This record gives sequence, C-alpha cells and structure tokens, in this order.
Amino acid sequence: MRYLLACSFLWFTTSLLAEGTPCVSGPRVGQRPGPYSFVMSTGENRGKSHCYICETEDRPAVILFIRSLTDPVGKLCGKLDKALNEHKAKELRSWVTVLHDDHSKIDADIVKWTKKHAIRSVPVGVFEDIEGPPTYKLHRDADVTVLLFVKQKVVVNQAFRAGELNDAKIDAILQAIPRITSDAK
Repeated sequence: MRYLLACSFLWFTTSLLAEGTPCVSGPRVGQRPGPYSFVMSTGENRGKSHCYICETEDRPAVILFIRSLTDPVGKLCGKLDKALNEHKAKELRSWVTVLHDDHSKIDADIVKWTKKHAIRSVPVGVFEDIEGPPTYKLHRDADVTVLLFVKQKVVVNQAFRAGELNDAKIDAILQAIPRITSDAK
C-alpha cells in the first residue's frame, strides 16, 4: 500500500512540475534551422516532398511543428495567413510541419482541418517521423513548436504541451513577427 501511495505521489509531483516549467523544443535562439523535406498536403507542392528552409534563405519565416490538428493551432495558422499578406513586402514565409508516421493516413484529415480553419496561404505537410527532423531535437512533450527566424538564425522559439496554446500565446507569437520582418531586406 505504501508503495502504491509513494508511486502516486511521485507521479502527481512530476505532473505538477512539468506543468509549471516551460517546454523547450527545437533549435535555440541564435541557432540555424537546418534543411529538411516533408510531403505536402496543401499548397502548390501538394503530394511532393519539399524543403521550404532551402528556398527561404535569409527571408523571415515562421515554422510550426505540430503533433495534433487542434483548433488553437488552426486559429494560429489562420492569423499567420493574414500576417503573410500584411508582411508581403518583407517576403515573410510560413509553413506547418505535421509530425506523423504516415502521410497517407493523415492527409485527408489535414485537408479537412485546413478548410475548417480557412488556411489558404500557409502550406501544411507531413514529416514522416513523429520525432521530427533529427537535427531539430524536438521535445516529445511539445505538441506545438513555433520557430521564428530570419537570416538563417532563430529569433523566437516557443513550445507548448497539449492544451497550452491559447489566445494570449497566439497573440504573443503574432506580436513577435516584427522582430523578424524588421531585419529583413
């Protein structure tokens, strides 16, 4: 009985600590996001493997690595759609990389999700490994990892566990976009 109580206490304490500490995932501020290819579900490259990092070069960009097709992520993507238009002169780029083991099994869900959230300009594709690109070192607990970068350097890195992405955090991400577009061109 004591063993069961001790295990329960340990699990509960670990859960509380995890909730209070920020999730750290992906390349740190100042690091270079490495190239990776993934299979596109939307956009002009639908059905093809593509590397947006390769074509972005020094331009400002926002990458989302996601493990779940949630409404908060859809809301963020919808707002990124608008930001792409607002920062067109600075050539802002954005895309979503879904981490899943099989593109063919999730492709239809992605298309449905992008339609539901009216995501038109932000391409969405699948990296066929739930761990993500190896050089990115994405944390297993991160349901969403957001990277803002320009001139091949990460300027903002935010990661969220399942259920942590909310309106205030979405607004903070959007408010950080001028940090990468002001350095562009």
